[in-house]
Amino acid sequence: MNKVLLAILTASLFTACSQKSLKPSGTDAYSGLGKESVSEADLQKYSPTKLPPQIETKIREMMDISTPGLGLLHPNKKQLFFTWKVTGVHQIWTVEQKRGFPIQITGGKDSTRLHDITPDGRWLAVSQDKDGQENPGLFLLSPDGLKNITVFSKPKMRARLSYISDDSKTLVYSANDEKPDVNTFYRYNITTGEREKMFAEEGQWFLADYTRDGRWLMAKSLSNSAIEYSEFDLKTRKIRPVLGQGEMEDFNASYARNEKDLLVVTSKFTDFRKLYLLKGTVWKELFSVPDSDVSDIQIDHKREKILISTIEHAYVKLHGLSAITYKPLQIPNFPNAEHVFLGGTTRDGGTTMLGLSSAQAPNTNYSFDWKTKKLTQWVYPSAPGINLKKFISAKLEYYPAKDGTKIPMFVRRPAECLNKLCPVIVNFHGGPEGQSIPGFSSWAQIFIDAGFILVEPNVRGSDGYGKKWLHSDDKAKRLDVIGDIEDCATYIKANWKVNGQTPKVGITGGSYGGYATLLAMTKYAGAYDAGVAAVGMSNLVTFLQNTAPYRRALRMAEYGDLEKDHDALVALSPVTYINQLKSPLMIIQGANDPRVPVGEALQIQKLLESKKIPSSLVVFGDEGHGAEKKDNQVLQIGHTLEFFEKYLK
Repeated sequence: MNKVLLAILTASLFTACSQKSLKPSGTDAYSGLGKESVSEADLQKYSPTKLPPQIETKIREMMDISTPGLGLLHPNKKQLFFTWKVTGVHQIWTVEQKRGFPIQITGGKDSTRLHDITPDGRWLAVSQDKDGQENPGLFLLSPDGLKNITVFSKPKMRARLSYISDDSKTLVYSANDEKPDVNTFYRYNITTGEREKMFAEEGQWFLADYTRDGRWLMAKSLSNSAIEYSEFDLKTRKIRPVLGQGEMEDFNASYARNEKDLLVVTSKFTDFRKLYLLKGTVWKELFSVPDSDVSDIQIDHKREKILISTIEHAYVKLHGLSAITYKPLQIPNFPNAEHVFLGGTTRDGGTTMLGLSSAQAPNTNYSFDWKTKKLTQWVYPSAPGINLKKFISAKLEYYPAKDGTKIPMFVRRPAECLNKLCPVIVNFHGGPEGQSIPGFSSWAQIFIDAGFILVEPNVRGSDGYGKKWLHSDDKAKRLDVIGDIEDCATYIKANWKVNGQTPKVGITGGSYGGYATLLAMTKYAGAYDAGVAAVGMSNLVTFLQNTAPYRRALRMAEYGDLEKDHDALVALSPVTYINQLKSPLMIIQGANDPRVPVGEALQIQKLLESKKIPSSLVVFGDEGHGAEKKDNQVLQIGHTLEFFEKYLK
């Protein structure tokens, strides 16, 4: 370990006037994550305050818009189970007839989610996460919600369902109960409660697919995109490599119909992801869309249909192939839908759940019967008292980076801002491999209704624009493209003037978007007039040291190695430029966040306080990586809106 890194571990953050001259700030580095890493005094000091009634009322009205999850059909296909947040937190609901009255079957203050239904229809496989800690337990719940079985639930440990057997007798799940950064796979007997350890290898593994003769297709994540695949034989307990070893390529694989060949989505051979059939070492292209990505595939349980999701110029579309002939399937036309989201398919392959949405219609769940070609709506979204026809559509525009690269951005303009000066809010997505897409957004409409122009860029490093674009910000390469953040504000101020007046521009975002906000306000101080950063990293060194173990290796592949890329990590950290900050900043954080530790928010806020720089911090004691509970979401959006109203108007 080098001496500079050792200094970071023991005592220091960094400030600097330039990337070439980095000096320690003298502020002690934090350690750990979660609520226990925060003093009770700080939790009290930074807890959210009440909103002015007029702001809270408007936001609550808009947040009452609630869309049901796509859901899973009971094997009898007469009952749908789905997740819905209409009560303020995700719970499991059911509807027993098409368009009937939904019945809530789980409750409480913690988020509960549906993952599968046993083939005999006796049990729902669900998870529950406490206060955003991302350590969900795994449970079996009777369809009426009256009986439950705990499959796995331990403090600070996370479980994940892999699959349920066709005879409904066993399920396979993984848990990090042996090592915090390793998933151990177990076979669980639903009747007896006995579990058998099946697979445990170093690294971040998940079960991608399985065969009826006892083979598992195991995927090992090397980063958020690079994956290696191996086959594990349940009889011999031996594992053999099958795809991607040593390549650091983006692969998404499952077994083909014969359960020997592989269906693989990859950008290995081209800039965009395509679907291939891999027979031994021979690759055959099966499906692609020009200049767009195949984002995901699903082969049904009977291995008769291959359903394909694509992102075509930021719109989600559905396609299909026969798994037998590889000829196109007849997909229904959805004339009023901008996005078509793919849900689960019943085990008999007869029915698939879909979600349809547009800029003026929230996501709505439908079932599609492959035999009759009938599309059936099950649950209506909740939008009480809201005129959805007034929602503003996003328009694709571009701005130039310093090197001339055209950066796409989706712009929503209130009607009154077409000919008059309006303040602008630029919202950066998370990831950084995420992607801003157009479509329905009650969050966006809140700011539109308040008179702001909303801009959502897809800077270099975003998904959906090809492999070169996606990986242009890996590790130290981020130094070459991070200026895309500043260039957006520069372009808006130079080109969106009205009668010679320059609009004020604010910046916000969550996770990587929160990091982008912090960097914009420090490294690019003066570009934006105000910023609100949610769950963002303030120091990439301390972030990598303290994030949850299961995430550290994946994030180092994106941001850089703590030792090899140390100087780049410091140069890319907002705290490095803390002395340059000159505009108002608000920081929002969940105390239980396992991804971006609460210490990231506390350390930069305390630096700002010590330097008497105007700033504020809001910490939710019962949230993790972003506000999940409706009341907290109202507070987060409300304080953000109030902040921008104050500093941009």
